[in-house]
Amino acid sequence: MELILIFAVIIVSAIACLMSKNRIVMEASSVIASLVAFFGSMVIAMKVATVGSYSQWSFFSVDALGAIIMMIVAFVGLAATIYSVRYLREETSKEIIGYKEVKQYFILLNLFLGAMFLASTSSSPIFTWIAIEATTLSTAFLISFYNKPTAMEAAWKYLIINSVGLLLAFFGTLLYFTSFQIGAEAVTWTTLLSNAVNLDPTIAKMAFVFVLVGYGTKVGLAPMHTWLPDAHSKAPVPISALLSGVLLNVAFIAVLRFKAVTDLAVGSEFSQKLLMAFGLLSVLIAVFIIFGQKNYKRLLAYSSIENMGIIALGFGFGGLGVFAAIFHLIYHSLIKSALFLSVGNIFLKYSSTKIINVRGVITALPVTGVLFLTGFFAITGTPPFGIFLTKIFIISAGIQAHPFLGVTTILLTAILFVGFFKHVVAMTFGAKPAEIKTGEISVWLILPPLVLLTVALTLSFYVPQFLLTLINTVVSQY
Repeated sequence: MELILIFAVIIVSAIACLMSKNRIVMEASSVIASLVAFFGSMVIAMKVATVGSYSQWSFFSVDALGAIIMMIVAFVGLAATIYSVRYLREETSKEIIGYKEVKQYFILLNLFLGAMFLASTSSSPIFTWIAIEATTLSTAFLISFYNKPTAMEAAWKYLIINSVGLLLAFFGTLLYFTSFQIGAEAVTWTTLLSNAVNLDPTIAKMAFVFVLVGYGTKVGLAPMHTWLPDAHSKAPVPISALLSGVLLNVAFIAVLRFKAVTDLAVGSEFSQKLLMAFGLLSVLIAVFIIFGQKNYKRLLAYSSIENMGIIALGFGFGGLGVFAAIFHLIYHSLIKSALFLSVGNIFLKYSSTKIINVRGVITALPVTGVLFLTGFFAITGTPPFGIFLTKIFIISAGIQAHPFLGVTTILLTAILFVGFFKHVVAMTFGAKPAEIKTGEISVWLILPPLVLLTVALTLSFYVPQFLLTLINTVVSQY
């Protein structure tokens, strides 16, 4: 019932935004839909932790991994929706956008969230693929939201690269279906796992390569990452938060589900080596490109590539690395989303995304400056935030299984901290431009990132029992 309610309110909200001529109705319906989705996701997650799975109809099934991702989509989605209301009002007052753009934004936002919920809960690999493709279509229009030449270019780049990637993923998915007999039952994730023993090992390896490259494009793993910095830097800030903090994880679900099938067919070593290779390359590329960044939204986008690489390494190293990778995925979603919302406040104040034009944030925006600085230390793995421990555990697992990769990861993350720190210090401190007035814009632009960071810090010290149960279940499966 809860899952049907989530999809129903999101669809109703999208229709309300389409039909309404009142801005308040669009804002209210979107926020209410996000609230319902959040509480519904929490109820579903608790049920999954108690009984093991949650199914409604044959089309939907939520396991432990799906429940975790659902909660991330719902919570970050709620924060981004609340933030969007005030953020778009500020942009409207500056005549950056008009009523038409606001209407388009809330319609696509609802569709985007709905597609991510569908991808997280679908019981079929085909429906999962369709849902992830739907996220591409809805967000392409959001990336080109401002109708600038650079935004249009980023949207087309995003659309073409991801569509090609998902086409490869679809081909890989079809290869997995060779384990079925003609006329067999409908293909679901469960039946795919049960038939994995019938899958030819060579075909299984080929299929996983296609799936990893295809869905890895959406995840932002190098070298398929080229769309990500452009898209994340051109989209409206709340959408950038959802792209970096949520969508990358939704795509990673498909990779992990196919990894489980592949491991049953050929053993875990094959998929782990591929994840380690793509993970290390992602960290390497992000580390050295981050030094020369001139745009702070692109800076955060490359940080996302690095963190997805760390997560891939965790699953590649196995053992303790898997446990830490799940926690890292959760922490990254919360902290990176908070960082993007914080830089949204900076953009509204300074009217520029160039690092060189932003100085004295701690003076101009005292609360936002603290949130931005805190988010930086959190995302780079500084105590007491949980990413400090997850990185240690992942690297420890790497040193035990693959000493060279583990040591290399340590060096790369240390270099990244220096490069990231250089930009953040330049923006946060220094003399504030004289034309920039001191003071926060609105409390509604502060609360969402503050709550996200607070939850991330809380989860660094205390993990609710139901969430720990879900994480342990995922570890046992992957």
